[in-house]
Amino acid sequence: MIDLSDIPIVDHHAHALRKIDKLESIEAYQGYFSESPDPVIKARYVPDTIIWQWAIRELAGYLGCAPTPEAVFAARNAQPLQTLANGMWSDTNSETLLIDYGFRGAENFTPEEQAATFNQKIEMLLRLETFVQELVMQYPTFSRMFDAFVAGVEGARASGHVGLKSIIAYRTGLDIEWATRDDAVRAFGMVKDQADREGKIRIANKPLNDFLVLTALEIANRQEMPIQFHTGFGDPDVDLLKANPLYMRPLLQSDKFRNVPFVLLHASYPYVRELGYLAAMYPNVYMDISLAIPFITTEIPRMIHEALGLTPITKIMYSSDAFSIPEIFWLANRWGRAALERVLGEIVQVGALTETQARHAGEQILSLNARRVYGLK
Repeated sequence: MIDLSDIPIVDHHAHALRKIDKLESIEAYQGYFSESPDPVIKARYVPDTIIWQWAIRELAGYLGCAPTPEAVFAARNAQPLQTLANGMWSDTNSETLLIDYGFRGAENFTPEEQAATFNQKIEMLLRLETFVQELVMQYPTFSRMFDAFVAGVEGARASGHVGLKSIIAYRTGLDIEWATRDDAVRAFGMVKDQADREGKIRIANKPLNDFLVLTALEIANRQEMPIQFHTGFGDPDVDLLKANPLYMRPLLQSDKFRNVPFVLLHASYPYVRELGYLAAMYPNVYMDISLAIPFITTEIPRMIHEALGLTPITKIMYSSDAFSIPEIFWLANRWGRAALERVLGEIVQVGALTETQARHAGEQILSLNARRVYGLK
């Protein structure tokens, strides 16, 4: 096995912690160990998952308590959030988080609050669809909304963001079409009417989403700014068929966005090999392995083997996609590093890499690749 414990983690895709010291119940605690929002899944079926049962034993070891849900819940609630989170990040040698702060909103720490409260360096990502929703509520016409969108994306770096993030896979799919401004103007009228009626909006209009993402890509191409795309599994509102990264091939093949580092998230699970193919074929496609880590548990080593089989080592980046509570960060970092050490060790055993090459691969995946792609110091 290769020892990577001294390599600090740059967690390039994560979310903020919730502003809460103590969770209200074990049932609420269970909810963080599933991607499903269904209360029946959270209450009845999470206890039957490997992630929950394994996590309880792992967390009991860290917290120094009995390996039962009740004991773990009591021990974690006995610590202030700051103490729990800082201890877990230190324990897994994590030093930097790139925060997509458009998830869960006001109940979370802002990036500024998180940087001031915890022991992680914080960088920001601009979540496009959330930004658009705010602008639709604010502006009465497409022209004014679009001008504000362009200004916001063009000024993303100046306002402290190191990259962009799109969840178009959740909204209308990765089969992004070459929508025109006229298409978007027509779509905006329907979207704005709905927003005015309901007082809020979740934009799931394909011509509007496609046009605005293409606009963001044009800006990112001029600025050589990375953009993350959700791909593969996630919440149940994603159409998993339309979350296959191969749908993005026309964008890549067009050569219009060659200067954009496309960071495709979650190993595109279960489309790991498809993403590996894209990363091997196109110089500006990168593979992230979050969410699959920690949620596919015992399959994590197999996923990393599949990723490394074809994908250049300089194009694979670790992150947690963790959210809300410190335990998800800790488990992802712990299991992700351990699986990477195991897989690299197996690759050395068959003679495919030397120990020196394997260790350097681990350093690139855990830290260096993210630093390079996002221009971090």
